[in-house]
Amino acid sequence: MKRILIIRFSSIGDIVLSTPVVEAIKTQLKDVEIHYLTKKQYAPLLSSNPDIDKLIVLDTSLKQVNKILKSYRYDFVVDLHHNLRSFIIKQTLKKPHATFSKLNFKKWLYVNFKINRLPRIHLIDRYFQAVRALGVRNEQRSAKYVIPDDTFIPEKLKQNIPGRYIVIAIGGKFATKRLPKEKIVRLCKGLAQHIVLIGGKNEKETAAYIRQEVNKNISDTCGQLSLNQSALLIKNAALLITHDTGMMHIGAALGKDIIVIWGNTTPLFGMYPYTKGRPMQQIKMFEIDKLSCRPCSKLGFQACPKKHFLCMQAHKEKDIINTANTILTSK
Repeated sequence: MKRILIIRFSSIGDIVLSTPVVEAIKTQLKDVEIHYLTKKQYAPLLSSNPDIDKLIVLDTSLKQVNKILKSYRYDFVVDLHHNLRSFIIKQTLKKPHATFSKLNFKKWLYVNFKINRLPRIHLIDRYFQAVRALGVRNEQRSAKYVIPDDTFIPEKLKQNIPGRYIVIAIGGKFATKRLPKEKIVRLCKGLAQHIVLIGGKNEKETAAYIRQEVNKNISDTCGQLSLNQSALLIKNAALLITHDTGMMHIGAALGKDIIVIWGNTTPLFGMYPYTKGRPMQQIKMFEIDKLSCRPCSKLGFQACPKKHFLCMQAHKEKDIINTANTILTSK
């Protein structure tokens, strides 16, 4: 049996987007055992994935993890993180390996000089560069997210959520990727369906403000649910509205209709919702694409470098509301 190690330490979206590679290896190669190395906090994303035979978490020193990895005598290492730590692991294991192009120089050119040399290729398609040597091909399948069977929404939250609702993921690691809370309030007030806010502990204060201002047809779950519980809410929602975050990729993997509100980042980086294999899935993206300062970063900032924040402030809530209502009435 061939044993293959896949490395992707973080983050939510990047890990979710690695699942088509995992599935392709599992289905296209005979007698293969797949191990996946990731950070402990992201293990729930993969804990129920049927294509992964062993999930290894990085929660100790790299030296200790390398000792564990060496004991498995891998035949091949698929590096989907491509950083110093994954390089050290590959050098330690001394096994055949491959990685992919992160396009860092081309992203730098685009961010700093607005010279766009980026290929029109999704990150998933670039991931498949790392498995060419194995003879594994991209079958154009969407990402996979498997929610554990024992996942449930606590009754105290569930009783306030009706059968049909919209999820709005208000989070985002960087402020320049998040719609200002005042604009989210106006968006929520214009939506006829019940709204469920999801996010982590960092979003609790913002969510409380939004809920107070909207004051009806809204539930706040921020900081109260696990990653898989939030995914379950997305799975059962009529629509997901989100920023450029991991929740966007989870929603796409679950086959949901999605509205994406872009800020300082851009789909041209290749991290937009991947819907191949799902022709009926609706993805609507809103971005202010004629700003000379955008993109200002491939990740984001905690404040707009230009002080105007037009990449988010210029969004028209009415257009997003009308698009949401059109999607909902088509169901």
